[in-house]
Amino acid sequence: MAKQDRAVRTRQELIRSAAVAFDRSGYALSSLTEISRGAGVSSGALHFHFSSKRALGRAVEESAAQALGDIVALPRCEQPPPLGHLVSTSHLLACRLGEDVVLRAGFGLAADATWMEDVTLWRTWRGWVRSTLTRARREGTLSPDVPLEDAVSAVTAAVVGAQALGRFDVEWSPDYALTQFWNLMLPRISAMVPAE
Repeated sequence: MAKQDRAVRTRQELIRSAAVAFDRSGYALSSLTEISRGAGVSSGALHFHFSSKRALGRAVEESAAQALGDIVALPRCEQPPPLGHLVSTSHLLACRLGEDVVLRAGFGLAADATWMEDVTLWRTWRGWVRSTLTRARREGTLSPDVPLEDAVSAVTAAVVGAQALGRFDVEWSPDYALTQFWNLMLPRISAMVPAE
């Protein structure tokens, strides 16, 4: 059992080390030597767990996809209002992107020209935003005059932009930027509720 636990820990350390390297240098410029050194394991140990850098990249992406799934998942008993849930989840995602290097690297791979895989987390996030706004439309809380795809694009771009700017400018706060975005956007996309 201890051997299995150590193997799981080693695999997780390799994924984390790869994420750090991909996040810092991009996929193409990250080396397996750098990744194994960052995880504190030999090159042989790395190759025991992953046959190639591409396999390691897929593992980073899969771990990030699981983290994204945890962020957007709702307990079955909860069904918060969709627009409120969208706001809080966008803030949570931006926060986690700042804190979790594996999640950030998984999203970063989608923008890396040297990484050509079908799975992109931004596409997954965009799909979740679309389904949440579709639910808002169905429940009557999304204004009927708001084109759904325009709202989906705006929300997706706001989260991408807040995260990207926060990464390269220490004075930029993704949380503040998203709050300002939602202060501007919510009155525009919310359906008017008639006064009783």
